[in-house]
Amino acid sequence: MGILKLGIPKGSLEAYTVDLFKKAGWHINYDSRSYFPDVDDEEISCTLVRAQEMSRYVEDGTLDLGLTGKDWIMENDSTVVVVDDLIYSKTSPRQARWVLVVREDSPYRSIEDMRGKKISTELVNFTKRYFQERNIHVHVEFSWGATEAKVVEGLVDAIVEVTETGSTIRANKLKILHELMKTNTQLIANPSAWKDEWKRRKIEQISMLLKGSLQAMGKVGLKMNVPKNGLDQVVKLLPSLKAPTISGLFSDDWYAVETVVSAGKVRDLIPLLRAEGAEGIIEYPLNKVI
Repeated sequence: MGILKLGIPKGSLEAYTVDLFKKAGWHINYDSRSYFPDVDDEEISCTLVRAQEMSRYVEDGTLDLGLTGKDWIMENDSTVVVVDDLIYSKTSPRQARWVLVVREDSPYRSIEDMRGKKISTELVNFTKRYFQERNIHVHVEFSWGATEAKVVEGLVDAIVEVTETGSTIRANKLKILHELMKTNTQLIANPSAWKDEWKRRKIEQISMLLKGSLQAMGKVGLKMNVPKNGLDQVVKLLPSLKAPTISGLFSDDWYAVETVVSAGKVRDLIPLLRAEGAEGIIEYPLNKVI
């Protein structure tokens, strides 16, 4: 029996990733002191690894498969196979951005104004390459944390920081001058593992089910019985990935209707469905949509 070595990102994405695997069908169990979680699949061994280091361990074959941000793959300049984009984060199902940030009252108006200036960031290698490719000489230093405070206090001229909503930046009276990169979680594989027939099949299974779990987020299933004379109006009300599923009931005058809808629309949708004669409406959660 083969074993696939899987890396789970430790830190801000950890709980969200474990929950995503649970919805996909794998239960990962560990305590706060363990770096080697148990998983209910004899073909997988798990290791907790910081997202910043994940791509290096996947590249050198210590791990066969891992999840990390596109930003850290680029920071490490790692040669890995990007199996899939999995757009999720600790706060929202959307991409984050690495942005150049200055004080609101700074005189800088464009990226070119950074020439000769000092920039602080966690993403040192990528930032250096980004400015070098544009022939803008800057001094880039590594930030161990509290990066926003450094530009607020005038310790540096600018920072390159990751943001999803920009709210923390605005709260600190800072402004975004330029966007360097959009980033999201990626499922990455070691090139040799990807060429191995058994491992590739296992990786593709994991990828398909993780994507199905992400696709199901924010969606619910709806079932209902609809009278024949109200069917057309009910169908018009229903948003769906495709057309809703409709099947006849024992009585010729009624149909069973089933569909998938956005969870946020259900509270407004159900009263409209009832008004058109729908009965026995059942809402149920979804783990996967494939």
